[in-house]
Amino acid sequence: MPACGHGTHSPRLDTILMVEEFIREHSGEYRRRALWENLPKRMMYQTFKTVIEYLEASGKIASDSQGKICWIHNPELVRKYALREDLRIR
Repeated sequence: MPACGHGTHSPRLDTILMVEEFIREHSGEYRRRALWENLPKRMMYQTFKTVIEYLEASGKIASDSQGKICWIHNPELVRKYALREDLRIR
């Protein structure tokens, strides 16, 4: 019986990183299904959906008005604004 009890497994780190890299390189080019079909390595669609849900929840990706997946994570910009005293919550 699977450890999580739901019948699905968690994606491996290398799978998540491969999807992240592909989305960064092709940001705004593909809708969800087409993105899955164009990945460099095949995976089950359920695994892909789990990775996409994780990336959305972690604020790394978003969908535009046409449903295309876009990379939005920008840690350098976050650090830049985090250092500004005038933007601190008091």
